Amino acid sequence: MLKIRTVADNRDLMEFIKLPWSIYKGNEYWVPPLIFDVRKNLDPKRNPFFKHSEIQLFIAEKNGRFAGRIAAIKNNNHNNFHKDKAGFFGFFECENDQDVADLLLDTACQWINDKGLDKVYGPVNPSTNDEMGFLLEGFDSSPVLMMPYNPKYYLDFAEKYGLKKAKDLYAYYIPAEVIKDEKVMNKLERMAELIKKRSDVTTRFINMKDLNNEVRKIEEIYNSAWENNWGFVPLTTEEFDYMADSLKMVVDPELVIFAEVNGKPAGFSLSLPDFNQVLKKLNGRVLPFGFIKLITAKKKIDLLRVIIMGVKPEYQKRGIDSVFYLETIKNGVKNGYKGAEISWVLEDNMPMVMTAEKLGAYIYKKYRIYEKNLF
Repeated sequence: MLKIRTVADNRDLMEFIKLPWSIYKGNEYWVPPLIFDVRKNLDPKRNPFFKHSEIQLFIAEKNGRFAGRIAAIKNNNHNNFHKDKAGFFGFFECENDQDVADLLLDTACQWINDKGLDKVYGPVNPSTNDEMGFLLEGFDSSPVLMMPYNPKYYLDFAEKYGLKKAKDLYAYYIPAEVIKDEKVMNKLERMAELIKKRSDVTTRFINMKDLNNEVRKIEEIYNSAWENNWGFVPLTTEEFDYMADSLKMVVDPELVIFAEVNGKPAGFSLSLPDFNQVLKKLNGRVLPFGFIKLITAKKKIDLLRVIIMGVKPEYQKRGIDSVFYLETIKNGVKNGYKGAEISWVLEDNMPMVMTAEKLGAYIYKKYRIYEKNLF
């Protein structure tokens, strides 16, 4: 017997949050999220995303057991910015059963359609500023921090349900060989120095003692630099503060870099240590012994994720991204990191694609966003 259930209380919510542990049992690559973190992100009283948007969570039951989950999402800020009527699905997890997947997707699409929306995109968790996409290629390694992982059969679910490709996202890997290649690094150094001199660009690290003002600068750059990108949704001030509060414990200040022109913010780059290498050992819980594992494993993190790199429109096409890459690589090597993932990059963002490839980075994972018209 197959049925769908709306998440209505705390018990249902915890079943929703814990479902992935059964889906990925025995999977060596899956990284369990911190339970309290997922709960916080789904809490309308704590996550400012809910101040402008709605989410409805659903669980599928088959023969008395939980077999899948999905979230239906109405992002009002997305629709106001893009002048469309799109909804989203996210937080999708499902055992290998097309009937369960169809029921989950039908339920989410119906909820979205009932809200007066005529198109669905997904997966996003819960917006394009968060984890997004089904893993398309690269199933033989764990995801880095804030990137998704899923069984390959999710792709079959999407295709058989009638979802179509909307956009692919790339994850590039910069191996240690590139970082150690003196010829490549010397060329990048010369290029960066020329760009700095020609454009009067200076760089500096984030000032963690003045975090509130620094976050306001990041907000200004972010909402300007990405406004023409596919799927972009501007973050509110409260969302930026929420994100900064979530990430400040994992930030390496020497890998958070501002570019300034004549003292004014021109661009921003954020790289984070791959804390998934730590989370993998915690199994979703910090207590009672997680802090010991966290402290021990934190020192062994050897990979970075270059998560944000953007330049305000008036300063673009000056090569400032090359300056960011140089500073990130130099400080990453100094701080003991052996490689980096650049993610995610839109498949048709040719400036970023070309820059990554010139660095010697290569695509090692792909993710896909799907879409479907609702009538």
